[in-house]
Order: sequence, then C-alpha cells, then structure tokens
Amino acid sequence: MTERTERSEGRESMPGRHGMTERTERSEGRESMPGRHGMTERTERSEGRESMPGRHGMSSFTRVDGRLGAFALRPLDADADAALLHRWVTHPKAAFWLMRDADVAGVAQEYRRIAAHPHHDAYLGSWRGRPAFLAERYDPTRVELVGLYGPEPGDVGMHFLCAPTDTPAHGFTRAVLITVLAWLFADPAARRVVVEPDVRNTAVHALNAAVGFTVAGRIRKPEKDALLSVCTRDQFRAATGEEVSA
Repeated sequence: MTERTERSEGRESMPGRHGMTERTERSEGRESMPGRHGMTERTERSEGRESMPGRHGMSSFTRVDGRLGAFALRPLDADADAALLHRWVTHPKAAFWLMRDADVAGVAQEYRRIAAHPHHDAYLGSWRGRPAFLAERYDPTRVELVGLYGPEPGDVGMHFLCAPTDTPAHGFTRAVLITVLAWLFADPAARRVVVEPDVRNTAVHALNAAVGFTVAGRIRKPEKDALLSVCTRDQFRAATGEEVSA
C-alpha cells in the first residue's frame, strides 16, 4: 500500500494491475537506497546483523482464492525479472511508484540492492500461473518508518504493486492484498502489518479498511504525507475470514 503501499479497481492515483499500488514513492537516479523514498535509510548492514525475522524461512507461498483461483509468491530474481518489472513500474498507472524514468538496468540494480538487504526483500506474485503482482516486506524499525511511529514487537512493513492490465478482474486487487497479508502472517513472528499510503489515496484507504487495517495516524515523510495504518492477524481474520495461524 506503498503501503509502499496501493492500486486497483477504480483507482486513478495509484499504479497497478487494477489501478492500485501499495508502496512508498521512490525516485530514479538514487543509488542503493540512500534516500530511496526521500529519506536516508538509517540502518546500516554490518557483519553479524540479524536478518529480518522469517526472511529465510519462506521461499514460496500459495493461496487459493475461492472465486479467483490460485495466487502464489516466490522470491524475486532481480536480473531475470527486471524486464518484466520495468514494464510494470514505468507504466503510466504506476506513477506513484516513482520509477517511471528507470531503465531495465536501473530496475535490476534496485532489486539487487533489496535482495542484499537484511531488513527488506521482494517477491514476485503470480495469478493462475502468470506474473501479476509485486510484494515487498520490510522491518519498519529499520527501513522506511524509523523514528516516525511507535513500533511494537512483530511489526512488518509491506508494499505491493499489481501489474497493469486492460482487462481487470473484479475483486482482483483485494484478492492480491489478502494473499500478501496471508503470506506475511504465515510467519509466526509477524503480529502486525504496518503500511503508509499517501493521504490522498482514498481508494486504497478503503481497501485497507476492508481487509482489517485501522488508521493509526497521519505522519510526515520526506516524500509525502502518509496515513499510517496497521492490521493485526486478529483484525485480518475478522475482516476477511482467512484462517491464519496464531
């Protein structure tokens, strides 16, 4: 939701398969994440630094939606997937992803950086066996939201981007968001998902509320004013009926 967070049905302001993107905006021309979203990342990688909880324990994930069928996620291959992602992030509907001017090499470089980061990673999502969305997760105490909110144990940050399409399927973006949240909550260490969509993105605010998010407050980020929102596994279960382990 850039939640990097947003995009989908009826969304004009956000990128994505159905017009929505959930992610913090990023700008091209920055190297290796310093200031990627207008804020210098304040966590440095170092020898012996602990990786994000559960990062290496989830190589893939599958969820079957009762109406739309099979969704899956697998780790992104920055080089092999760069051309595909380039088409998505430079699409006019993906303006809020802030990579409209990126070339394929720049996209590959950005996702190689994420792959090497101990507190941020990216997954490619598929629908019925075809690439359809991008999901990122991050530790908000180390990336994006450092010093901007009151963290709780088990917080995990999330961004997602749906691929642009001329033939959107009704309910697709909601199904993607449910899949991404189910994936995050499949990690027993994850207790709460934190997102920070642009305050102007009313469509994604409604979508977030529909799957269990509540607004924690408005925050000022260097690149935008964001509506910090959170969703616990109990809130997610109550709003969607999805079974997630405690």
